[in-house]
Amino acid sequence: MTKDPDHLDFDGLRPPCPGLDEAHVAWREQLRSFVDTHITPSIDDWNAAATFPDELYTQAADAGLLGFGFPAEFGGWQDEPDLYHRILFAEEFHRLGSGVVFADLATHWIALPPVVKHGSAELQETVTRPVLAGEKRMAFAITEPGGGSDVARMTTTAAKNGSGYRVNGTKTLISGALRADYLLIVARTGDAGLGGLSLLLVDANSFGVRMEAVPGLTWYSASNGTIYFDNVDVPADRLIGAEGTAFKSLAGQFNIERFSGVGATLAMARVATADAIAWARERETFGKRLVDHQRIRHVLIDMIRTINTGYAYLDQCVWRFNRGEVPIADLSMLKVQATRTLEFCAREAMQILGGEAYRGNRRVQRIQREARIFSLGGGTEEILNDLAARQLGF
Repeated sequence: MTKDPDHLDFDGLRPPCPGLDEAHVAWREQLRSFVDTHITPSIDDWNAAATFPDELYTQAADAGLLGFGFPAEFGGWQDEPDLYHRILFAEEFHRLGSGVVFADLATHWIALPPVVKHGSAELQETVTRPVLAGEKRMAFAITEPGGGSDVARMTTTAAKNGSGYRVNGTKTLISGALRADYLLIVARTGDAGLGGLSLLLVDANSFGVRMEAVPGLTWYSASNGTIYFDNVDVPADRLIGAEGTAFKSLAGQFNIERFSGVGATLAMARVATADAIAWARERETFGKRLVDHQRIRHVLIDMIRTINTGYAYLDQCVWRFNRGEVPIADLSMLKVQATRTLEFCAREAMQILGGEAYRGNRRVQRIQREARIFSLGGGTEEILNDLAARQLGF
């Protein structure tokens, strides 16, 4: 289908997708209505503060956004969502060119499923239901200061201690940590390697838990934190699943997280490209519009081409997952492709806008500021390329 040159905006830059049906269209409209009503009017203030008010959680729950992917009996959906529901969520929440809301609001996607699957009836009532209602918040703590993506070398320990476990160690760069009521942590309960890692649910206000904001390069969330565990006692019934099964329990969640990350990165690439196109049509230099310069036209075409390539790869991976395949190599390469697309589009958009990019609160400067974290979070390029190579047998 030929794109209408007058509609190369955020929506017009998403290629047609055979996997989206009427239910997905309705879901997108529901998401967009929520974002336009509850987020858009305040996004500039929230970006400046690097946070948002807690009431947004209950508003999102009331709108049916927090519960999708979780059982109806705990406040989730009646119908099972698919991957495109998650991708569309990520797209719409990054349409404003900002990640200040998404990471904190959606962190329960990866933190809560193990509790739903393995937790006791008591935990379902005290943790699952309040989190899905937006009344409590949850964070997932895996990254360590010295470990990064090397999960097998994790050093936080959970030693048996009578009626439970005693946790010691440090986690860092944890999304939503400073506003969390519960922490799902990965800790070492056994020998070295992935087989010695277990999942524990820790109350964030437990004695011995200390948190602080991560200083340094400004990112999108002030609640991104470092967590210190100093002889923290965790009851035995807060072991989520069997000992030594943390990585097995989370493998599927990591795949889902990558699909969401790809949706976010390609959406932000579309935002940057749409803003670059709009400015190139408006701005005049040397007696003609920017878009009338051949070099600028070629750059814009390169940006659109890379976005279309990313979506074609994404749709292929979704199709294969829906068929029951788990194409780890392709999903790893897709994530790298998407983040490189975002970085390319963000850089070129900044170049096209020039000094205008730094005036006011242009979306492209937000995207440029946030782009690099997507190539690090959820597995670095090096880790994912190596994983793909092993999957392909070399």
